[in-house]
Amino acid sequence: MQHFEIAVVGAGLAGSVAALALARAGRKVALIAPASERTDERTTALMDQSIRFLERLGLWEDIAPSAAPLSIMQIIDGTKRLLRAPAAQFRAMDVGLYAFGYNIPNRALSRTLDAAVSAEPNIIKLEHSVGMLDYNDERAAITLSDGSTITADFVIGADGRKSKTREAAGIGVRRWSYPQSALVLNFAHTLPHGNVSTEFHTETGPFTQVPLPGSRSSLVWVVKPQEAQRLVELPAGELSRAVEDRMQSMLGKVTVEGAPQVWPLSSLMADRFGKGRLAVIGEAAHAFPPIGAQGLNLSLRDIIALTELLAAMGDRPIPADAGERFNRRRRPDVMSRTFGVDLLNRSLLSDFLPVQMLRAAGLHILTSAPPLRNLLMREGIEPGRGFRAVIDALRLRNEVRR
Repeated sequence: MQHFEIAVVGAGLAGSVAALALARAGRKVALIAPASERTDERTTALMDQSIRFLERLGLWEDIAPSAAPLSIMQIIDGTKRLLRAPAAQFRAMDVGLYAFGYNIPNRALSRTLDAAVSAEPNIIKLEHSVGMLDYNDERAAITLSDGSTITADFVIGADGRKSKTREAAGIGVRRWSYPQSALVLNFAHTLPHGNVSTEFHTETGPFTQVPLPGSRSSLVWVVKPQEAQRLVELPAGELSRAVEDRMQSMLGKVTVEGAPQVWPLSSLMADRFGKGRLAVIGEAAHAFPPIGAQGLNLSLRDIIALTELLAAMGDRPIPADAGERFNRRRRPDVMSRTFGVDLLNRSLLSDFLPVQMLRAAGLHILTSAPPLRNLLMREGIEPGRGFRAVIDALRLRNEVRR
């Protein structure tokens, strides 16, 4: 029976990064997941904190050629409601950055991660699904689909919304759905995007264009499920015109590339994010609509916290309460982001006039109060970053006065 310090269940983006981060911190890691042939045509916008983490892992150099910087992010009220919010623009240079982050095709991320995992001597990849898990105070036992069993000091569940690792630990989950689906596609355009991402707020959800290298962009178009199905079945030329019309021809003539995909929208949050010898990360712990570039960035913060927690233990064995420590550390960030995204999405769908007034007023305040806007931009990039900047500015002012 093989024994590992850490078993990571799930080899998607979050699971692969977790395995690499902990293996390169010196841990012996098993990465458990069946082989998958599914292609993911989506892209992921990773913020500055996430990019710096990938740099520390030595991955960014291989990913960068496929990525496009997000130097400006703007929100435009595309509704036809009586109360419309003013356009709001956020510039990375206002918070001392060239870009808030970078937009990366998921295929490029997966390709780089797969190569790094294969080359990492501290990772053993087991291409099996998980049959049974048994946790106790001493270790976890994992029975694989081929009948073999391995043991581990600690398990990281990165096995998605229907997580077996989470269920075996008796961790409950709250789920809720939305009357929305996301149409996801890439498109070419005749006018340059200038590294600007534009999010139109519509009555059915956000329509978000994000730059890709060259004169190309990715799109997440949130609509009602029946409308998503209608759009995905349109001939390429008609769908291209529909995208161009919705974008108000800001990027010139649009040509949709490849086969669009439709993803139903729902949210999930686990009752806790760690227990005993288990931590759950990624969509095993939290999932929500594609708003505000939070999904994988939140998952990478799970991994950063977990890596720091286990690294602080040095060469000592992983204790039986490591899961509880991880849960306490991650709970505030996960809960605030999950409920924040949910609130924003529901505010777009609501026809209740006071809700529309609050959303419009909030964006108006952001456009007219640069210090508050900069604070929120820093917080969006990295939790605590905005408040640290305020504290540092106050400290510097006091030193100057002395």
